[in-house]
Amino acid sequence: MSTEISGEAGGIDEIPFHLKGNFAPVGEEVTSFDLDVVAGAIPPELNGLYVRNSANPLTGTSGHWFMGDGMLHGVRLEGGRAAWYRNRYVRTPYLEDPDVLRMGPDGKTDRTISKANTSVIRHAGQILALEEGSFPYIVDHELETQGYNDYEGKLDTAMSAHAKICPVTGELLFFGDSPFPPYLTYHRVSRDGKLVQSEEITVGGPTMMHDFAVTENYALFLDLPVVFDMPLAAQGQMPFHWSDDYPARIGIMPRTGNDAQVKWFDVEPCYIFHGLNAYEDGDHVVFDACRSSEMWRQAGSMSGGGGRLTLHQFRFGMKTGQVSEQTLDDRPLEFPRVAESMVGQRHRYGFTLHVGGASDGSPDLTGLVKVDLDRGTSESHSFGEFGKPSEPTFVQSVGSDSRGDEGYVLSYVHDDSKMETQLVILDATHISADPVARIALPQRVPYGFH
Repeated sequence: MSTEISGEAGGIDEIPFHLKGNFAPVGEEVTSFDLDVVAGAIPPELNGLYVRNSANPLTGTSGHWFMGDGMLHGVRLEGGRAAWYRNRYVRTPYLEDPDVLRMGPDGKTDRTISKANTSVIRHAGQILALEEGSFPYIVDHELETQGYNDYEGKLDTAMSAHAKICPVTGELLFFGDSPFPPYLTYHRVSRDGKLVQSEEITVGGPTMMHDFAVTENYALFLDLPVVFDMPLAAQGQMPFHWSDDYPARIGIMPRTGNDAQVKWFDVEPCYIFHGLNAYEDGDHVVFDACRSSEMWRQAGSMSGGGGRLTLHQFRFGMKTGQVSEQTLDDRPLEFPRVAESMVGQRHRYGFTLHVGGASDGSPDLTGLVKVDLDRGTSESHSFGEFGKPSEPTFVQSVGSDSRGDEGYVLSYVHDDSKMETQLVILDATHISADPVARIALPQRVPYGFH
């Protein structure tokens, strides 16, 4: 089937970056089998579905890069071959009516109304498409939408876009934030998909909390000075901006604890879209993250006001109440990932995107960077002048050391000169080497999220 896109307006200079080039939406839902491997060979041990989410406005236009309709792009790898590629919209009420309102005249929020455009995870046998403002949406293994999940009616807040799966307990841990009280609620879902805990967490007001972190025993909440602006929301604009008056702090709570047990640590003003990982080190909790010194002094603007972006480390003394900070890498790195087995554990390796900034505010995706935090070293992979990668995913080899780097890094890589996209597989132990495999895709995959 195909879904046509229309709605382009204005001259080329008037079109925002997220609606042109490879940021622009694609117009068709495609299914293609037995994809061509144009270089190398797919490792037979890679068996599964590689999926990425992105904003792809059905109408062809949206007011901000973050506001398009969710579209999943997936490749099925089986026994050394790429069995198929599919891209599918997450079928939410916005596809039926782009003007549908999430908030009703009575002030109540309908959490089934979702863009579902930010990330995708698998837990308790379900593939979930996520965004911050709504319930998760379930898709099957062929990326067809099955409906929303409110955990048997027990979930009464949104699910954050960056829920964490504990590799030890199998629990799904997440939060829901809101522009109205309660501003922040923490949730815990059992290995078998049952919502077993919900706790309201006291914060100073409505902020944009995109990510959080977990360790084996704690959850970390990022209460940072990008705040909600109701007048902007009423105008249909991106409703968040930087506030010099809102304190920057990070809260740490036992994973099975409550609001009264949260320990708050003041930190230097900053914003964090994405954490790499957190872990416990004796009496300290350590959190590595991609930190911006500020964000969005002009509300929601992707150009300017982004501050200095670095890979940063926070160390929180759980007994002393003291916090220390240091820069781990002063390059602009984003979209950080560790192995799934390392979530909440002491990691050694992280995989990130090296991002610059173009004059129109668009991110310039210049390559992939692997950091070795034990040795303080790094290794990079460039895809050439026109090759632009997306968020890297590290897949460990079966039976390898959980803190090791044996395995593969996968990323959708777009060639701006040819307007073509490939799924590229790198050897994680030596990512600067030539790709292990390059798989041609039947259409381009727009630059997206997770």
